[in-house]
Amino acid sequence: MYIIISPIAFSLGALTVRWYGIIIGIGALLGLLIAIREGKRFRVHSDFFMDLVLIGLPSALVGARIYFVAFQWDDYKNNPLEIIKIWHGGIAIYGALIGALLAGWFYSRRKGYGFLRVVDICAPGLIVGQMIGRWGNFINQEAHGGTVSKEFLQGKLHLPEWIVNQMHIGNAYFHPTFLYESVWSFAGLILLLILRRIPYVRAGEVFMGYLIWYSIGRFFIEGVRTDSLVFHGPNWLAIALKTIWSPMSSFGWGAMEGGNIRISQLLAIIIILASVSFITIRRMSKSVVIKYTDPILQKNLTIKY
Repeated sequence: MYIIISPIAFSLGALTVRWYGIIIGIGALLGLLIAIREGKRFRVHSDFFMDLVLIGLPSALVGARIYFVAFQWDDYKNNPLEIIKIWHGGIAIYGALIGALLAGWFYSRRKGYGFLRVVDICAPGLIVGQMIGRWGNFINQEAHGGTVSKEFLQGKLHLPEWIVNQMHIGNAYFHPTFLYESVWSFAGLILLLILRRIPYVRAGEVFMGYLIWYSIGRFFIEGVRTDSLVFHGPNWLAIALKTIWSPMSSFGWGAMEGGNIRISQLLAIIIILASVSFITIRRMSKSVVIKYTDPILQKNLTIKY
């Protein structure tokens, strides 16, 4: 039987509840629970993380929208009221990350915690949220890659029929890039859970590991997608990015309109280089070493940098 999952979970009168919102909520809740559990090791009260989520989620939403609109300004400059109509679609995960981190930085400072200590604890929860949240794209049949055959999905990827059916949009089947990123995030979760138990890992390096891992996956998966935010840049840069991406060429380079450089790919490279540099410079310096496993609070004092 050919079944397509409706994006609407249920309706109560004029109120329509969509699966996308439910899935995002589940991801945020699981991420919160993971952070609370790890926070107990450092005697950080659960209220801190619950307040952080209450502040971080709307900040992430605003950041995601601003990021998207900024790179699609031609579509909004003549109709600015569309900017606030987020239910029409148009958010970006890197913008969400920027918004959440800014809110987290201000709130952590206000509460007297070192920012890097907080994001270290939150990193596994962040990647869980992304891992689960991508299934909202699956339900909405969005953020997919280029066209593929049904045989590719069933024969090579061995996907169950309900996923294959959902990737049939219009008259074609498409790359389930949501699944690629979800699986990549799951592998990243395992890596982070192992990393934070290694005794010589320093404060901030778990979060940097998250940034590096996520950005590597995003760089390669982004090249398959057909809805990327793009801009016109120098040809040498476009060629360099596509050359780095070339190991994925068998999946097919996703169509691009309006530019020759995918913003998320360029940003991923920048984040990877910045994160690796951050780790390298700190390890080469002779500053006081604070490890991930060190206590955050000692008596009534807070370890900060």
